[in-house]
Amino acid sequence: MATKVFIPTPLRQYAGNQKAVNVSGETVGELLNNLTTEFSALRKHLYNEEGQLRSFVNIYVNDEDFRYLQGPATNIQENDEISIIPSIAGGKEA
Repeated sequence: MATKVFIPTPLRQYAGNQKAVNVSGETVGELLNNLTTEFSALRKHLYNEEGQLRSFVNIYVNDEDFRYLQGPATNIQENDEISIIPSIAGGKEA
């Protein structure tokens, strides 16, 4: 079963300049592993040196933050959509 994964604009250059890709996996963790295997340049942008998802990377299953579900063990159902949403910080306060 392939699931649509939406790639944010800043990371598209590491995923063949695609807005979305179809990736197989039964859980979010398996799907992300398969995604970063297919597009190896994404790995360093999603995971830290210890292999943990970076704190500023948010993963949504449909409209639910996977951290409030079962995290990487969250099961993927047919027609689910996965979104990678990097946190945005910085700027200068006026």
